[in-house]
Amino acid sequence: MPRVGQVKVLNGERLTDRIAIGVLTSMFPPALIDEVIQRAGRVEQRHRLLPARVVVYFTLAMCLWADEGYEEVARLLVGGLQHMARWRGDWQVPSSGALTQARARLGGGVMKMLFERIASPTSTEGSIGSWWRGLRLVAIDGTVFDLPDTEANSAHFGRPGSGRGEMQGAFPQARVVALVECGTHAIIDAEIGACSTGETTLARSLFKKLNLEAPTHPENWSPKTEESAP
Repeated sequence: MPRVGQVKVLNGERLTDRIAIGVLTSMFPPALIDEVIQRAGRVEQRHRLLPARVVVYFTLAMCLWADEGYEEVARLLVGGLQHMARWRGDWQVPSSGALTQARARLGGGVMKMLFERIASPTSTEGSIGSWWRGLRLVAIDGTVFDLPDTEANSAHFGRPGSGRGEMQGAFPQARVVALVECGTHAIIDAEIGACSTGETTLARSLFKKLNLEAPTHPENWSPKTEESAP
């Protein structure tokens, strides 16, 4: 039951949803998204209902609302952007099929470049839990993620062993090993490989990041072009 003075949001949007969108656009400025899209060669040749920049934000928003379906994530995203005056005009939520096709057009290269641009240590020197005698404390850890059951994923990443049926797991799996800043748990770098690849093998590729320079905070990033609404 709402408390006295509490305003009920008619469209189901919560205050936390608006905060999440604000954090998303702050961490990933539109100008940065556009630069990465251009570098990846994914600039649209014609106007689409789902331009590349919106698809990038949609992909990021799926991490914020991991339990929601495609269409609901798109609705929450655009609703939040409209409330922040970062979206102009009317917009109809696309179908799940259209959103899937848009993600396929975008490809994985854009998100990889974006991760490489934004992933960095976040603690200031001397922060408790992140530094020791002038050295930044980091850790390496790994895990596996289930992937969509497609032939391409099975061929590239493989499936874990199983003691039942065809002696294979139900889904392909990717092994991810990440370099993480202690204290803040910020991911600095990551390597992704087949589930049959050991963590120590993937970890070797992360050693190049161990000679870390001063942290690069997102708010210090200077866009080359003027920001505009998505």
